[in-house]
Amino acid sequence: MTCRTRLRLIFSDDVTEIALFSFELKRNVMGSLLYLPVIWLVATSWLLFMTTVVVPDSVAIQNLKDMLKFPSNLEELKSLTGTLLEFQKFHPLYVYILFCSAYLYKQTFAIPGSVFLNLLAGALYGTMKGTCLASLLTATGASMCYFLSLLTGSEFILNTWPEKMSHFRAQIEKNQERLPYFLLSLRLVPVSPNWFINVTSPILGIPIKTFAATALLGLMPYNFMCVKAGSVLSELISVNDLLSFQMVCNLIVVAGVASLPGFLNKKLSKMS
Repeated sequence: MTCRTRLRLIFSDDVTEIALFSFELKRNVMGSLLYLPVIWLVATSWLLFMTTVVVPDSVAIQNLKDMLKFPSNLEELKSLTGTLLEFQKFHPLYVYILFCSAYLYKQTFAIPGSVFLNLLAGALYGTMKGTCLASLLTATGASMCYFLSLLTGSEFILNTWPEKMSHFRAQIEKNQERLPYFLLSLRLVPVSPNWFINVTSPILGIPIKTFAATALLGLMPYNFMCVKAGSVLSELISVNDLLSFQMVCNLIVVAGVASLPGFLNKKLSKMS
């Protein structure tokens, strides 16, 4: 299969063509899996380069290199936020590139903890700019995860989660006529396993354009919620405060509304 053919199949809207591409990759699964550690090593090296080699000198902040790490709890996030806010005054472009690189790294390799980066986006860039940035990075990172899964992980994913894959495949086939609305409703509910949707979508033949658009729009309400909380980070006591019962109910209602057009379209098609 030539490079041009692969690119055509990747961006195809035809489920059969995408499934064919996935099948072709499975025939060379061992060779494909070898690319994964190489891609991870390149991405990790870039982050290390950003946090150890090209860190601008700043008199205002000492030991900055030791502070640049992914936060694992709210206290670490608050400490990192204070450091970056101060550093941003002198080197805004560096902070922007570092933030985007870290966000895409987590999304591409399906690493948990993006909620902390959404909060950080709110603290660094405010609610509106932070939401736009986080949403674009979410969609871009999810798409990169899509391609990574398509190119390297098909057989591994099928063997690791056979029951979940079978169930998700059945749901995709059931909602094939209203696929964008179905995916949008999945993204809107915060309890949906977004990482699982990201890594399995290419294997199940979901077109990249549909996948990226629903990731961008579907995760925007959740991103907005996190970013808005990040803009008042000092008042936040626990990450669990983000997912209050009322907020979850609101997002479920929005998900229901988003899936309604597809449901009505299916009913009307049957009537005609």
